[in-house]
Amino acid sequence: MRNPLSKNVVNIQPSGIRKFFDIVSEMKDAISLGVGEPDFDTPWHIREEGIYSLEKGRTFYTSNSGLKELRIEICNYLHRRFDLKYDYEHETLVTVGGSEAIDLALRAMVDPGDEVLVPQPCYVSYHPCAILAGAKPVVIELKGENDFKLTRGELISAITDKTKILVLAFPNNPTGAVMDYDDLKDIVDVIIEKDLYVISDEIYSELSYGKKHVSIASFPGMRERTIVINGFSKSYAMTGWRLGYATGPANIIEQMTKIHQFAIMCAPTTSQYAAVEALRNGDSDVEMMKDAYDKRRRFLVHAFNNMGLECFEPFGAFYVFPSIKSLNMSSDEFATQLLMEEKVAVVPGTAFGACGEGYLRISYAYSLDNLKIALERIERFVKKHQA
Repeated sequence: MRNPLSKNVVNIQPSGIRKFFDIVSEMKDAISLGVGEPDFDTPWHIREEGIYSLEKGRTFYTSNSGLKELRIEICNYLHRRFDLKYDYEHETLVTVGGSEAIDLALRAMVDPGDEVLVPQPCYVSYHPCAILAGAKPVVIELKGENDFKLTRGELISAITDKTKILVLAFPNNPTGAVMDYDDLKDIVDVIIEKDLYVISDEIYSELSYGKKHVSIASFPGMRERTIVINGFSKSYAMTGWRLGYATGPANIIEQMTKIHQFAIMCAPTTSQYAAVEALRNGDSDVEMMKDAYDKRRRFLVHAFNNMGLECFEPFGAFYVFPSIKSLNMSSDEFATQLLMEEKVAVVPGTAFGACGEGYLRISYAYSLDNLKIALERIERFVKKHQA
């Protein structure tokens, strides 16, 4: 009997984020700091709009691109918040979460043999999605001494005559790093000179602390070569609603929509009606949640530095990325032993690329009370293993 499985798929490793969490779900009194999911409920006025859409019997398919009024609101939002101007008819696509948008963009843009630059540590989907699209992912290892930002020199060194796409994901998961205006300006001319395209994953754009988020698509010459990916999961606490979007050049969005049409049809209708309400009236909800995350962020950075685990200050997303290089164990060993000994689940940095060795990802999308208990346990664990 022939092997029914694709070698390409079999050779892709499962996500390292979920490794510990089946265990956690069965472990009494365990605390998980691993999953990047807001601890806030979706704001009531957004849930109410979803409920109302069901009450009105709005259970039909939408157009493949998404509800017209949602696409209009997405374009209004991007213009209002980030000075990005897109046409709702031809340059906007509503997707099933940001993850689908990443997959669609890669499949629509690459041919076999094209190279996709993937700065790591990063979200787990980019590397496997590039492989599934037939491309060759090329890892750029970001460094702690550069605050995990992509530098001009690192970018230039990674480019070959086969390079087509740069994946840019800032604010970053897992490090919390951001690239501000000057950081982005430093690489824009390289991107244009080398005729690269950019997939800019800006799902954490609203969760920027200190400085307002800047999109690389806002730079002269970049709009026509950038797909901007965003969504509702993080900023509006809408993870289970499964809704994202992509904006970009019409010729690319057209092909992404074609794949979406055949593979998915359309994003969930109820979620789309709720998202219209989020964009129209959700700014104050975002600010409230961001303020809470900011307090937790500062608390965690201070706590880890105090216990002797060096932790640079993240200015985006809701993660810290402390170093455990001072301890005589790998990231995976630390995470496994911490779970078994102290019932705290964290994600080893290697889940986000090999250069994440020596680090842990800790999410602060959890209540301050749970974070305090977890940190007491982590500090006890660290003291025991420093001896």
